[in-house]
Amino acid sequence: MSDATAPTRQAEPDTRPEPPAAADPDRSARSLVDAVFRARELAIGGALALLILATWLANHRFLDDQGVKDLLLNSSILVLLAVGQSVVVLTRNIDLSVGSVVGLTAFACGQFVKGSGHGPLTVCLLGIAIGAACGLLSGLLVSFGRVPALVVTLGMLYIIQGFDYWWAHGEQINAADIPDDVLGLGSGSVLGIPYLPLISAVVLAVTATYLRAYRSGRELYAIGSSPQAARLAGIPLRRRVFGAYLFSGSVAGFAGALWLARFGTVVADAANGWELTVVSAVVVGGVAISGGTGSVWGAALGALLLTTIGSALVVLRVDSFWQQAITGLLLLAAIATDRVLHLRTTNALRKRSRQ
Repeated sequence: MSDATAPTRQAEPDTRPEPPAAADPDRSARSLVDAVFRARELAIGGALALLILATWLANHRFLDDQGVKDLLLNSSILVLLAVGQSVVVLTRNIDLSVGSVVGLTAFACGQFVKGSGHGPLTVCLLGIAIGAACGLLSGLLVSFGRVPALVVTLGMLYIIQGFDYWWAHGEQINAADIPDDVLGLGSGSVLGIPYLPLISAVVLAVTATYLRAYRSGRELYAIGSSPQAARLAGIPLRRRVFGAYLFSGSVAGFAGALWLARFGTVVADAANGWELTVVSAVVVGGVAISGGTGSVWGAALGALLLTTIGSALVVLRVDSFWQQAITGLLLLAAIATDRVLHLRTTNALRKRSRQ
């Protein structure tokens, strides 16, 4: 039989398995970083739970109804400030003026409502406006003036404190002069839960959603990770940093209004020294001081941990000096942990990118 009349042989289908698709290195990198910092937040939550359990075993009154309510009230304002500070620290900056902003707005709001019939909404709006003005000035100098954040916010701290002392002249705002509706915001509750922790939780949840779900929020992480790369990617660096300071100032002003509602009695040096406590809470909570990593949830846990330590020491009748010492140790440990995690994560990402 000739080749022309030979039957045609059909090609057999290739049944060999296809090689597995290469993993997306960017997705793997994000997953690794997310896993690292989820573990960090879980560790903070575990330490908080152990601290609460140990204190309760030593004194069962620590977790009675009033004890839990006091713990929530004492931590609510610090949680608010930690949320605002976190947004700034994520951009590789810092805001040391938040404590003085709280003192100024608390005193200003007290003077405004003293002997008047203004309600809590007016007080909160006034506090936010004053805090936003302070944040606006800091943001302009840092973002558009390109002055180092440490210098700007430290200068703002002293300027605001000096103005507050000059304005107060030793005067004190008394709870008897504050309308009952305003004081009710700080002492009232719904279903047994005080208003202030609920307000802090709402601000925390909204901020966390913004940072994770919106492009402008994710750009804050990009700025903190690498300002040069963020600029090359077309991210408006100055506007985002300016917005972070505006938000931090507004939150601090809001916290000042709540401080007035919570305590009623306000002096010129209210919240004096809180700026370092806020920074400690943020760093202990896993927000890297070098920017770009962390979450507001972790910062809130850090604030709750520091507040619980203070309350536990009081319950256990330990000298308050140890609270500052423990806070300092936690801060150093958090910075060291951040450095170790950064180095290990960077090495792991480099190995994955080579595969």
